Amino acid sequence: MANFLPVDEQLAYIKKGAAEIVKESELRAKLERSLKAGKPLRVKLGMDPTAPDLHLGHTVVLRKLKHFQDLGHTVIFLIGDFTGMIGDPTGRSATRPPLSREQIEQNAETYKAQVFKILSPEKTVIDFNSRWFSKFSAEDFIRLTAKYTVSQILEREDFHKRFHDEKPIAMHELLYPLAQGYDSVALEADVELGGTDQKFNLLVGRELQRAYGQESQVVLTTPILEGLDGVNKMSKSLGNAIGIHEPPLEMYGKIMSVSDEMMWRYYELLTDVRSDQIATMKQDASSGKAHPMALKKELARTIVADFHSAEAATKAAEDWAKQFQKDGVPENLPEVRVDIAKIKIADVMPDPDEGGGAQNITSNMSGLEILRADKLIREAGFVVSTTEGSRRVKERAVHINGHMIERLAIRVCPTEPLVVRVGKKIKKIILTSS
Repeated sequence: MANFLPVDEQLAYIKKGAAEIVKESELRAKLERSLKAGKPLRVKLGMDPTAPDLHLGHTVVLRKLKHFQDLGHTVIFLIGDFTGMIGDPTGRSATRPPLSREQIEQNAETYKAQVFKILSPEKTVIDFNSRWFSKFSAEDFIRLTAKYTVSQILEREDFHKRFHDEKPIAMHELLYPLAQGYDSVALEADVELGGTDQKFNLLVGRELQRAYGQESQVVLTTPILEGLDGVNKMSKSLGNAIGIHEPPLEMYGKIMSVSDEMMWRYYELLTDVRSDQIATMKQDASSGKAHPMALKKELARTIVADFHSAEAATKAAEDWAKQFQKDGVPENLPEVRVDIAKIKIADVMPDPDEGGGAQNITSNMSGLEILRADKLIREAGFVVSTTEGSRRVKERAVHINGHMIERLAIRVCPTEPLVVRVGKKIKKIILTSS
């Protein structure tokens, strides 16, 4: 008989980073039955093998699946080798070209290797939906389509929009939500996970289970993760993604470049750190008990260790410190001297409660000065004007000592060199007094 945590403790861990649970009362009831019977829940996550190179955004829902695994439940990673031939129409304004069987099989093997960076290979059930769909007859498909109406399918936002805009919707695309929903019937899933963009498909699974005489699965959606710019969805095409196969130092450095505010979202969605621990860290950062830089280093170390190893994470941290911190500024960097008088704002720190406040980019808290970041990069020759400098800050393209600059006002220790990167250009700046 399995040993489960009390239901409230399980729920707290499951709800961490979840966008929505439909319905939480049903999940509680399922967990209570599971605890009483000592029988694990069957928790399903399906992915079509269409993009075999995963980035951290893809791992948000995988990590939530891992949390169910940590709690002792049976997790099923379903590879949609059949539905992949249809092509998920979610978010598409045009029909997706179907993949060949050879492409799907190649991608499926890559997926299996990648998901085991998060999930336990020994405890994970890997399945393929061709296992039941390859046996489906024409009659079976007709019976399946009879369970849902055209009007229900057209309620889906992307279908509705394409129908309204008179853009073609292929018949096989209308089958996709039904096929994904039937997966839950075939697996007798208690819970299904997916991103918020998958909500419609997941709810179809609830309906179909009822239609086939099963208890409806609980649907749990996870948020879409923002990329390194802190604004747009993480995407390789937007250049704001962190690939799970990137070298440790590159991965570490990219995580260190996220904003202090975005750091908390990454802690929530990309780690196993509990919600109460994250709340304590936030409080410590706010009170000054802990420096945000130290907490971000721990975040970077944790994520790199997950996808590489603890040793690789330690080395990445050391190498990053050599590159970006005061004791290890690269020797071959172009060096620029900037007169601090030209870029200083005031000798007194603005009150953050009054809407001011400068971004702190140093752990040395003595003799600080407040400078204008846009003027700093202008004087250092990165840009030709303060206006362009301000625009580059707003684009989150300016990094100083490993910090992504989010405000025009920055608080620095004037006796320390600054390693400044704007786009791909990087320089060491020495502040001088005229």
